[in-house]
Amino acid sequence: MRNLLRQARTFFSREIKNEIAMAREEARFLAGVQMSRQAYPADTPLKEVAFRAFSQAGEDGVIQHLIRHVPIENDLFVEFGTDNYDESNTRFLLQKDNWRGYILDMDPSPAQFFAERLLHIRHTIDFKQAMITRENINELLKPVAGDIGLMSVDIDGMDYWVWEAIDVVSPRILVVEYQSHFGPDLPLTPAYSSNFSRFKNHFTGLCFGGSLAAMEYLGKKKGYDLVGTAGWHNAFFVRQDVRGDLPIRTAKESWVEVRYRDSRDKDFNFTALSTLKERQHAMRDARLVNVETMEEKTVAEWFGV
Repeated sequence: MRNLLRQARTFFSREIKNEIAMAREEARFLAGVQMSRQAYPADTPLKEVAFRAFSQAGEDGVIQHLIRHVPIENDLFVEFGTDNYDESNTRFLLQKDNWRGYILDMDPSPAQFFAERLLHIRHTIDFKQAMITRENINELLKPVAGDIGLMSVDIDGMDYWVWEAIDVVSPRILVVEYQSHFGPDLPLTPAYSSNFSRFKNHFTGLCFGGSLAAMEYLGKKKGYDLVGTAGWHNAFFVRQDVRGDLPIRTAKESWVEVRYRDSRDKDFNFTALSTLKERQHAMRDARLVNVETMEEKTVAEWFGV
């Protein structure tokens, strides 16, 4: 009897938690819908249009702004690097605007989240579990090849090299995470590795991704203009042939110094480093490549720390 009572309490506790979580999500969604009704001129700075329903730092509002000013012929998005998809850059697009979606992640949790929320039944969204590399990314993207509305890249590692390799899809809007720790001026990223891990690369966990200047450089090579940043880690690019009246922003004016403090020491303890110089000094022996010159140096050599 006691065992049955424990099982019943566990079941009802789980159900109550799920009901509370879904009620909160509905409130976030409705608030996002309300905020999305506000239209802004094309030249409005992205930080002024930002809001979050399901995104992390205002990306939902920026994307709503951009799809008003960028002509979209194929309302299909691709996002990779989403964790369980609860907090993502494209979920609001899926649920509010009924876009079609394709999710890639090495973690299997999006499949469970889709099932719990019936997202794959109520909407057209598919998930592929995979470790993403520059060698396999085009094969993974073949199901959605061609001109698509939006692509979001956030894999906490080889973001620069993976974006560089992509040639089977041509998103009109691109959201890519950049690494604020590398400053606003130099086009830097770690050298390519197909099995990259941020804490294996450097114990601080700070040396991953590409600087905003590196992403700006690559964007120009691939036919994209930087139109700004939102929050503190995502940059937004628009394909040059559809940019219209959206103004071009530079990496230097768009860069934002992050304020989150997730650095670690060699024993994996949080160190809560607060300034850019402190973070750069902590990873001073890590190595970075200048993607314009392909010169490789330590962080200490690049930044004099």
